[in-house]
Amino acid sequence: MSELTELPINTLDGAPSSIGDQAAGKAALVVNVASKCGLTPQYEGLERLHETYADRGFTVLGVPCNQFLEQEPGTPEEIATFCSTTYGVTFPLFEKVEVNGDGRHPIYAELTQVADGEGVDGDIRWNFEKFLLSPDGDVVARFAPQVEPEADEVVSAIEANLP
Repeated sequence: MSELTELPINTLDGAPSSIGDQAAGKAALVVNVASKCGLTPQYEGLERLHETYADRGFTVLGVPCNQFLEQEPGTPEEIATFCSTTYGVTFPLFEKVEVNGDGRHPIYAELTQVADGEGVDGDIRWNFEKFLLSPDGDVVARFAPQVEPEADEVVSAIEANLP
């Protein structure tokens, strides 16, 4: 799945990018995020993971999505301001995309082929579904939205995939 890291996606500020541009040679946790969701406080744990493991070859990559009860309605500027001022987010954020349906971004067309630990694959179920990529760009784990970023299974998988 290394082609996954080369698929184009703009950064939140509109600059052309890709997962590979933001996470070359790093383990990465790709998360569809939203600012007005009951799970939004997961930003705190995501930022702590990012800070804890950044110097060991890890990053969180946030991908805003407004498909679940329109819980990410903001403009790119509003999203950036909310994330930085409310949760101190320093990890990269991409443009708002669709993760399900006919308009599904190609990155999510690839990611959703992978099953989580309970065998669930296919459509993203809700905001804050998490995919761990190895430094080679392979999807090595998928975690349900309700799984906290700092849960033992997430931390163990990150540590096992650090370069």
